[in-house]
Amino acid sequence: MRRMLRRFETLIDPFGLGRGAPPAGLLAFYRHFIRQVWPWILALLAAGLAVSLAEVAIYSYVGRLVDLMASSAPGDFVAAHFWTLVLMAVVVVLLRPLANAVQTVLSNQILPPALTARIRWQSHRHVIGQAYAFFQNDFSGRIVSKVMMTGPSLTQSITQVIDALWVVTVFATSAFVIFADADTLMVVPLTLWIGVVAAMAVFFVPKVRARAEASAEARSQLTGRVADVYGNIQTVKLFARPDVEDRGMRRAFSDQVERLLDQNRLLTTVSVLLSVVNGVLIATTGALAVRLWMTGAMTPGETAVALGLVMRLTVMSGRVMSTLTSLFDNLGTVEDGMKTIARPHALVDRPDAAALAVPKGEVRFEAVRFGYGGARPVIDGIDLVVRPGERIGLVGRSGAGKTTLVSLLLRLYDLEGGRILIDGADIAGVTQTSLRAAIGVVTQDTALLNRSIRANIAYGRPDASDEAVIAAAKRAAAHDFIVGLSDLKGRKGYDAHVGERGVKLSGGQRQRIAIARVLLKNAPILVLDEATSALDSEIEAVIQEQLGGLMEGKTVIAIAHRLSTIAAMDRLIVMDAGRIAETGSHAELLARGGLYAELWRRQSGGFLPEEIEAKAAE
Repeated sequence: MRRMLRRFETLIDPFGLGRGAPPAGLLAFYRHFIRQVWPWILALLAAGLAVSLAEVAIYSYVGRLVDLMASSAPGDFVAAHFWTLVLMAVVVVLLRPLANAVQTVLSNQILPPALTARIRWQSHRHVIGQAYAFFQNDFSGRIVSKVMMTGPSLTQSITQVIDALWVVTVFATSAFVIFADADTLMVVPLTLWIGVVAAMAVFFVPKVRARAEASAEARSQLTGRVADVYGNIQTVKLFARPDVEDRGMRRAFSDQVERLLDQNRLLTTVSVLLSVVNGVLIATTGALAVRLWMTGAMTPGETAVALGLVMRLTVMSGRVMSTLTSLFDNLGTVEDGMKTIARPHALVDRPDAAALAVPKGEVRFEAVRFGYGGARPVIDGIDLVVRPGERIGLVGRSGAGKTTLVSLLLRLYDLEGGRILIDGADIAGVTQTSLRAAIGVVTQDTALLNRSIRANIAYGRPDASDEAVIAAAKRAAAHDFIVGLSDLKGRKGYDAHVGERGVKLSGGQRQRIAIARVLLKNAPILVLDEATSALDSEIEAVIQEQLGGLMEGKTVIAIAHRLSTIAAMDRLIVMDAGRIAETGSHAELLARGGLYAELWRRQSGGFLPEEIEAKAAE
């Protein structure tokens, strides 16, 4: 049985790709995913139809059986109605269980698990392709919640419509036909009931949907806030302000609870009204059926079928109401998640984008302008050429635009004016993947993935051998502390996991892992943004020596507030208010007595090592 079910589970590829990005608009969003598995949706509808018709047939057989028993002698009952009884048995013993089995396999094995995984996979692929700014403007926990919850909510809402609303619709239609066949008067209460229920749906559904969406948004905000606190737990602990966090979290929890209660109040109202309408249906149908039986217009069996069908129908409508709570909650979750998942990419490759080739490594900034969409530019008309193999240092006060400039080189944002070229190729016309593959980056705020040390070092070159990983770690002065690491699951050394964002390591250890990662990547262009800021002096001296070898033959752009770390660069670029204020060597800029000389004096000479002092005196 298990082997057979496993074969059903592989009928839909959970990693299949849809045509294009998920669209905005609730119906379009549903249609985008439904059309990928539409044969299985139709199969589930057909199975639901078969189950409903089998259920109606059983009620019909019960009425037929009552009439046959009333009109037949017990002695020859079986012989007189043998084939009728066999047909009833076939439906009850074979066809109904078979239809239920098909519906169950479709609902449990084939459709929901694979469709949920496919929605999550496609949503993740779309979200991960968003620009860097997309993630800066939202809680990471909130984004994760929407990607993870939208899939099961969409799938469940589809199956709920089929399992509940579709089945009730088929059942009500079948009852209508049976009632009309018995006596046309019997359809009057049922028709009125359908009309009242439809009117309730038209009135209440938009209200329930709006409140479900508000509840989903409140839940998403709460998830994001909780994830934000847990992700910054060190700051929360160090500042010792539990009362402040409690108040903020209490407001988030209260808002989510109030939104949920607001939704449930409406659903409770609908449930009470439906219960009253169902009671009226049962009473009027029963009274009418008895009246028609008394006048000879209906047989006892037909009366039993009518009462049985309306009882079943009202039970099912109650089931629909209990399902509606979950259904509208799921619809709200899907609509809320869609607003994040279906957002168009703000930064995309051109249709004709080619892979970047870097034979030399020249970097050219031409009239580059950028301001994060604000009125005041952060980078204001930068013109700069970095020659192949040249090592330049970017210097300036905080906010001068140094990090923004290298972010533009990496195309984390699109320019608002000008262009950037690498070996003559405009970076806006090459693929983002190939551009970033050609640039090695070490930033000041190093975050590692919660994976093994080996996986983190090899992230820029996944096919690297263990020997190459270890060699890079040794060059980054990281090997000695790595071999002594272990985690809670007993993994040691290079197999040890580092925790979320590398929290199990010190800042200096994370920085050395990041440097090892860039050493292993060995890209032709190197960006160092305060690469050694988290290191102590002894380790920094070792790393600086290794970075000197790494920089050999590469184009290097280094940012540092501690000027001693970049004073020996081939050329220094001094930035101020988004513009280039000065350019030259360390000695030339000191002799000029401008902004660089002022920054240098404030650092009391910058603690230059002897070889840099000697070079500055040349």
